[in-house]
Order: sequence, then structure tokens, then C-alpha cells
Amino acid sequence: MISLPSARYLLRGDAGHVHHPAMTLLLRTFTIAAFWAGLVLAASAAQAQAAQGSEPPYEQDLLRLSEVMGALHFLRPLCGNDDEPSWRDRMTALLDTEVVEENRRRRFIARFNRGYRGFSTVYRECTNSARLALRQYISEGEAIIGDVTSRYGR
Repeated sequence: MISLPSARYLLRGDAGHVHHPAMTLLLRTFTIAAFWAGLVLAASAAQAQAAQGSEPPYEQDLLRLSEVMGALHFLRPLCGNDDEPSWRDRMTALLDTEVVEENRRRRFIARFNRGYRGFSTVYRECTNSARLALRQYISEGEAIIGDVTSRYGR
């Protein structure tokens, strides 16, 4: 079982209440590394599942995570966050790690695009409702990552 410390910061890209710049950078680096480690472990379980000929039991969770990442790819820059790597790059890394079969890959990409387009058609500037949506998507993404890695990570 995988335990992700500071899970509340995994998708946020900030260090919450920590105000010292060095600690902020350290926490951001640590949480991003924990995020990707969890996904890689989940991907190895998925590859074993794929070898057996069925989709992984957390398929719907990862599809929803793809949609969340698409929304974050639009909302984070809109609200002044310059995330590196970008959420599109993170999605590409997820696809490279998790998805081998082309039809499945297309489903993940479609969900990412749906998340992006859902907000790009509504928001042109960062409003209070955009910030609220951003916080909700961060919380949802953290919950999905925590659930998938705790149930299926090795």
C-alpha cells in the first residue's frame, strides 16, 4: 500500500501555509515526485492487468483524473499559476506510463480535452467561481490519486 504524504498539496502546486521559499520549493518537488511515483506504481499494476486482457479496475478513476488534468491545464494558467511541467506534459507522461492500446489512449485524450474545453468556453479571466472550480478540481484529483494508489499501488 502506498501512502502519499501531504496529499492535499499534490495537485495544488503550492505549499499551503509554508512561507519560506526554500521549504515551498522542497515541498512542491516532493509532492510532485510522490504524485508521479504513485502513478508509475499504479501503471505497473495496469500493465499486469492488461496482459490478462482486461482493463484495470481503476479505469474510470484514471479517466476522470484525465478530465481533471485537462481542467487544471486551463484553469491554473488562467489564475496566474505557471506550472512546470504543464498539465498537458503530465497527461502525456500518464499516457506513456499507463496506456498502450490506441483506443484506450484516445479515450484518455478525449477526457483531457473535455476537461479543458469545459472551462475554456466559460472563462476568459480568473474569477471567484474559476478559483472555486480550481480548488474543487484539485481536491478531486488528490482524492482520485490517493484512492488509486492506496488501493492498487504496490
